Amino acid sequence: MTKRKPGTFSVTKAVKSNARDQVGQPKPSRVLDDKPKPDGRESKHKPSLEQLIEKEKED
Repeated sequence: MTKRKPGTFSVTKAVKSNARDQVGQPKPSRVLDDKPKPDGRESKHKPSLEQLIEKEKED
């Protein structure tokens, strides 16, 4: 069985490892949705033709 070759040294990985040892692991981030959620159930459904006619009669 051949010996395992050690990986190349990465300065970035070394710096991040030292920072984690001193400061601690960063908290996991959550992805936020870009589009706002609709307000209530009414915005999820288009108004029917009857509802549109009734609205026009009231105005």
